[in-house]
Amino acid sequence: MLENIPTVRSVAIGLWIKTGSVNETEENNGISHFLEHMFFKGTTTRSAKEIAESFDSIGGQVNAFTSKEYTCYYAKVLDNHASYALNVLSDMFFNSVFDSVELEKEKNVVYEEIKMYEDTPDDIVHDLLSQAVYGKSSLAYPILGREKTLSTFTSDTLKQYVHDMYTPERLVISIAGNVDENIIQEVETLFGSFERSKETRKEQEKPIFHCNTLNRKKETEQAHLCLGYEGLPIGHPDTYSLIIMNNILGGSMSSRLFQEVREQRGLAYSVYSYHSGYQDSGLVTIYGGTGAQQMDVLFETIQKTLDTFKNVGITNKELTNSKEQLKGNLMLSLESTNSRMSRNGKNELMLGKHRSLDEIVELIDQVTEESVAAITNKVFTDEYSIAYISPVENWEK
Repeated sequence: MLENIPTVRSVAIGLWIKTGSVNETEENNGISHFLEHMFFKGTTTRSAKEIAESFDSIGGQVNAFTSKEYTCYYAKVLDNHASYALNVLSDMFFNSVFDSVELEKEKNVVYEEIKMYEDTPDDIVHDLLSQAVYGKSSLAYPILGREKTLSTFTSDTLKQYVHDMYTPERLVISIAGNVDENIIQEVETLFGSFERSKETRKEQEKPIFHCNTLNRKKETEQAHLCLGYEGLPIGHPDTYSLIIMNNILGGSMSSRLFQEVREQRGLAYSVYSYHSGYQDSGLVTIYGGTGAQQMDVLFETIQKTLDTFKNVGITNKELTNSKEQLKGNLMLSLESTNSRMSRNGKNELMLGKHRSLDEIVELIDQVTEESVAAITNKVFTDEYSIAYISPVENWEK
């Protein structure tokens, strides 16, 4: 994927691989994320320090992230350094050595990352909700993995996972910025001969939505509450109605939840909702953090807000404002080469198609009060999951 933006001086390059925690098993949970770390730990010709220096020396940035369904390695550099950055990224992709000494050191780094994450209950509660909603499905696995599984990884484990999952049909290379067609030739030279034997993998089962309550007792100042409702898979035709519905419900400072829970009642500093779309499922999450003694009131207030939202519906003003906000966010988010590269890469990887900005604006404009009401009633039923982290062990709602 190449998008030429001649008015800028930067180039963003991303290698997108369609593998994440959803492709793991209980035995190797966390391997996608650990592998992302190990790609920076040295190749046959560069040490870990030399990889870092290769980008620092040209004033560039390099990083990576792992999600539930994909992994991305990306760099942002000045346009005259694009070829060099592409070379370094391809070296990391093809020639990482997974040295056993570096491997043990990096395990400790990830152990610390897990501990850091454990210290942020407002993050853990979202993973707890995934476990409540998806049960035994791999969609419930934490991206970071667990210390128990992490300790079992060896150089051979990583090499086997790369062989199985880092295959040509799972790879998308996305480039955006001040580059011309010549860069495609360079990509062809570096990646054109990339081949791996296709192995028959069993199809992942479609995750089933469960209604559960999971909690964890933790000595926190606040109680953290998440409610999870069944959403829509990525690419669903009703996606834009859902995005606008979520925006009005809890996606901004003027949203219903923010106004009711925080502004009117002062129950929470942070309250919001969001939608996560996956390949075969989706999840609408409502989050609120409050004092442990106020969890009942917070839960009741959220439920009353949802009841009103369903029964009364949205106003024309809310619909118009939300549409304009969405269009504004879209246009502003695409002013950087990084975001253009990300949008193109993700669309190609997950959807296999691209919509122009005009097409997206048209889809946003097609959303009506009726379509928002329909999706509201479809999502917010009596079937939902609850996850909470609180200093109080058993909270009876």
